[in-house]
Amino acid sequence: MDCIFCRIVAGKIPCYKLAETPVALAFLDIMPLTRGHALVIPKRHVELAYTATPAMMAEVMSLATRVAGAVARAVKCDGMNLLLNCGARAGQVVPHAHLHIIPRYADDTIRWPWPAGTLAHDTATELCTAIKGHLA
Repeated sequence: MDCIFCRIVAGKIPCYKLAETPVALAFLDIMPLTRGHALVIPKRHVELAYTATPAMMAEVMSLATRVAGAVARAVKCDGMNLLLNCGARAGQVVPHAHLHIIPRYADDTIRWPWPAGTLAHDTATELCTAIKGHLA
């Protein structure tokens, strides 16, 4: 497999490592959106976060919260996005699950073009039934 994140985990590509556990690795993003932008990945290859085991993603999130707090203190940002994209259409560029830690600053240029919608009662009821039918 030619996954850049798997190659980082294997030590074949260097990274600016921040922290790691037996399950997860945190490092600086080499194409940062803002100062302090970091990534947290599971060490075992999984393409989409929602196909990983809950235990794996719990470890990723646990490390991400520790690192995010350290990043916030180190860079003195005004806020932070913890962002996990799943699939190319959702903005996932590397097909290995990864959580972005993106410090936010009053003068940064990041904008989220997410227009808010509305949720009708009938639609909500239908969606709840459909989703609950797929929960394990």
